[in-house]
Amino acid sequence: MRTWVLPEHFEDILPAEAARIERLRRGILDLFRTHGYELVMPPLLEHMESLLTGTGHDLDLQTFKLVDQLSGRMLGLRADITPQVARIDAHLLNRKGVTRLCYCGSVLHALPASPGATRELIQIGAEIYGEAGVGGDLEIQALLCRSLAVAGVRGARMDIGHVAVFRSIVHAARVGAELEGELFAALQKKDVPALKRLARALDAKTRSALALLPELYGGHEVLAIAEKRLPMIPELTRALGTLRGLAKASPVPVSFDLAELRGYHYHSGVVFDAYCKGVAGAIARGGRYDEVGRAFGRSRPATGFSINLRSLAGAGGAPRPRTPASKGKK
Repeated sequence: MRTWVLPEHFEDILPAEAARIERLRRGILDLFRTHGYELVMPPLLEHMESLLTGTGHDLDLQTFKLVDQLSGRMLGLRADITPQVARIDAHLLNRKGVTRLCYCGSVLHALPASPGATRELIQIGAEIYGEAGVGGDLEIQALLCRSLAVAGVRGARMDIGHVAVFRSIVHAARVGAELEGELFAALQKKDVPALKRLARALDAKTRSALALLPELYGGHEVLAIAEKRLPMIPELTRALGTLRGLAKASPVPVSFDLAELRGYHYHSGVVFDAYCKGVAGAIARGGRYDEVGRAFGRSRPATGFSINLRSLAGAGGAPRPRTPASKGKK
């Protein structure tokens, strides 16, 4: 084996791409700063129990693990910076009221997210803590759209879902944890026959609602169909209202996916993905994750997003110069 060969799905960043990434990093962090977001720099390595607190099993398989030679404890190389920032807010800053934090750094994935994907991503993002209302979701999505505009991307659009849609249906039907997990797995695969088979013992209204969810993908008509055909559950109705409000305020085109349950055991409300021309998958992801603060011992509403900076640099856009009109929080 030649000593210069890198492990699979790892690669060097050469000068031209490195320059693009650095310009984007500076431009987006400047944007965050002008909107009141403070920069934090968590370590690349943490104890496993801290790194995965509040995330369920969603990050466990993606986390490189090793033993600390000093303490003998299990350590992890972060696969996502968001839980670390939540820990900083809950334990180190411990502020009252709303806190806005941002970050930029490398994350490592034990497995590539898709064929050909890198296992070392550069993640840049922003988080709001202490804002429980929909105003926090509106602010964070507007900031994401401004970040993509600063990067000069073309054809930006947003795909929005809400984990309360599925969660409210199964909880109203008093579905057990094991069956809920099986229904969740089938729904993620859009496997309607499996959904129907798993839901056979449930009441007719619940069976019908679960079978409908994989079809609820598209434009604003999706919300009208959902309001008409899904059960009248207060939590579900509030979730649909939140989605309608976010779509109305969005500066970019919005589509809906009511079967989107990414991070189901991690997120607690709205989830969203951003896409643009020149990038095959999502260029940014985010959502509300109020439960993570509770897991760290301090209940704290939270919402935020992260951008894959390497994908953004490859999207073909150029950072746009900042103008005075673009500065300041709205």
